[in-house]
Amino acid sequence: MLFNSHAFLFVYFPIVLLGFFWIGKRNVRAAAGFLALASLFFYGWWSVKAMPLLLGSICVNYWFGLRLTPAPGREDAQRKRLLIAALVVNLGVLAIFKYANFFLSNVNEGLAAAGFTPMPLLHIALPIGISFYTFTQIAFLVDCWQGKVHERSFVHYALFVTYFPHLIAGPVLHHAQMMPQFANPSTYKPDPNKIAVGLAIFSFGLAKKLLIADPMGQYADLVFNGAHQGLAPTLYTAWFGVLAYTLQIYFDFSGYSDMAVGLSLCLGVQLPINFRSPYKSTNIIEFWRRWHISLSTFLRDYLYVPLGGNRKGPARRYLNLFLTMLLGGLWHGAAWTFVIWGALHGAYLMVNHLWNAKVRRNAAPGRVAKVLGWLLTFVCVMIAWVVFRADGMHTAIAIYKGMLGLNGAPPTAFNEMGLMPYRKNDFFKTMLVGLFICLALPPAITLERWVPHPQSVAGHRVMAATSTVFIAASTLVLFAWAVSKLGGYSPFLYFQF
Repeated sequence: MLFNSHAFLFVYFPIVLLGFFWIGKRNVRAAAGFLALASLFFYGWWSVKAMPLLLGSICVNYWFGLRLTPAPGREDAQRKRLLIAALVVNLGVLAIFKYANFFLSNVNEGLAAAGFTPMPLLHIALPIGISFYTFTQIAFLVDCWQGKVHERSFVHYALFVTYFPHLIAGPVLHHAQMMPQFANPSTYKPDPNKIAVGLAIFSFGLAKKLLIADPMGQYADLVFNGAHQGLAPTLYTAWFGVLAYTLQIYFDFSGYSDMAVGLSLCLGVQLPINFRSPYKSTNIIEFWRRWHISLSTFLRDYLYVPLGGNRKGPARRYLNLFLTMLLGGLWHGAAWTFVIWGALHGAYLMVNHLWNAKVRRNAAPGRVAKVLGWLLTFVCVMIAWVVFRADGMHTAIAIYKGMLGLNGAPPTAFNEMGLMPYRKNDFFKTMLVGLFICLALPPAITLERWVPHPQSVAGHRVMAATSTVFIAASTLVLFAWAVSKLGGYSPFLYFQF
């Protein structure tokens, strides 16, 4: 069930919203259980076959969490061994489902080259959302071992893991962000202001997906699929194809994140911010503080810091940065293209930190330097997106050749890739609107800042009423426009990770 589907918009979510608050008036624990069951139904809609794995993961990790918590009679060495066992179980399951065939395929290539019979592949489907709920629970287990977890309710833990706004494509949640909210009785009382702002944020996210991401994706698919089929994209085509994907992945994933934040806010729960205008970044360090914030935070806290962080000298720091991004790339998918994407960003971060240490040395950059830094960062991000999107290195190399102008730059590039002339203007309009939103407007999750606070218009009833009506009408028009674009199956890009 997609957020951008009629079934979700007009059946599932209204029932969940009304049922949650109706039950919450009578029993908050029952309301939490209802929301957990509704979230399991949401997941089961995708794949009933994957449900036992999710339920088993929840039960096993809750059991581990209880025994990892410091308590009288529990020795640290014993708890550490149990933590290692828990991590092996979680990462082992993730490795089997996500990376086993990737590993076997690479081994088989070596066996075939040596003249040996290849091993059979496992032919197992990747359970949707497994990376997100596995990382979420790994963070929970580590925090249990460190004594940071105090909430012990199984119902709240199950809801924390399965909570439907984040379950399929994140953000990666931390127990301290969520479980106290589920334990707060005020969460189960409807707040008209939260519902109004939540619906507005959701509408912005829905519009991002349907009005910008999907149209940009159509052109990006033409270019990348054409390169995969052997066509040679020209300079003009290649750069616009990569720019189209650059906008598609941003508006697709940030649109999902906005929808998740909006849906959750309607239910009285605040999800962490996952995007903060990353394409405004003037360096790659800033980019990773703004892009997929929950994953960046997880990689920093549970991978980079345990590797040693910056505590063991500059050389080790650079190595830790590179390894963190390399594994972050592999987290996105079992393919060498994702590994190379992670390696590129690891190299970018190393160069950025080296520049700061040896050249800039904390001097504030001027206006021209900021503009040049933004342009360089944006281009580097685009270059890395090529291998992230390509289905193989042969496709990526074809795109890179086009970007270097090795295939020429004729003005008929759009027609060569199958884009009809009458759609060219639509593409450019959508692209310019997307760039304007990315580079000039604040994130949709700051919508509350755009809405006049009741105290600021106190005594101005006409102003208050006018602003309320205008915002409500604008949101309704945007929502209706986005809904009018609902049609075929259009999943979010991060569902595959």
